[in-house]
Formats: sequence, structure tokens, C-alpha cells
Amino acid sequence: MAFDAEINGHKLIMDTDSAGGGDNLGPRPKILLLAGLGGCTGMDVISILAKMKIVPDNFWMEISAELCEDHPKVFNAIKLVYCFKGANLPFENLEKAVNLSKEKYCAVSAMLSKTAKIESQIKVVE
Repeated sequence: MAFDAEINGHKLIMDTDSAGGGDNLGPRPKILLLAGLGGCTGMDVISILAKMKIVPDNFWMEISAELCEDHPKVFNAIKLVYCFKGANLPFENLEKAVNLSKEKYCAVSAMLSKTAKIESQIKVVE
């Protein structure tokens, strides 16, 4: 069940667990969609904030999703929690960066929003 992919010179193995007939050699393809979403919107947000001269000490995202019950089991709800750490992080600027990514720049978000409701939350940790 394992598949190799080469993307722009980077090798990636996708697989499933033993219950699905695989050897758990890599992530499942559907989870890679969520990772792609996180990478796309995360890069947008950090880039937009840099233009505002706002640099968080740390940034990470927590992503969760729900699948529909019928086949094909697509994501029907996705929650993105944008977590920022640092001082001098004006919430309105963080919100603007997240909204610009969601509404204008992140193509992965635009694609996944065709089948899933995407909810965003912003957390600031000092």
C-alpha cells in the first residue's frame, strides 16, 4: 500500500496502517491535505505579518477535521487554530493576516472550502 511521490525533488512516502493493508511507512494522503492547508495558510500569515513588521517569537497551528459518514469520506469541517507567542502582537493585525489568507491568498483553503466548512481561531500566548 506504500506509494512514493517525488515533489520538486523531495521524496515522500504515503502509506496506511496494518488494518488498511499497509506498513505505516508514511502519512495517509488525506492527512497530507490538512498539512498542505496548514503550510499554505501559515506561510501566508507569517508573510503578511512580516510586511506589517510583526514577528512573533513562535507560531504554530493546531488543525482538526471531521469526515462525512458516506463514501467518499471527504472532510466536511476543518478547524484551524493559529497560535502565536510573543509580546506586541496586536490582535487586529493577527486577525487581518488570518482573514487575508483565508479570503484571498490560500489556494488550498479555497479548494477545501468547496467541501468543508473551515473555521478559524486565533490564540495568543505570552
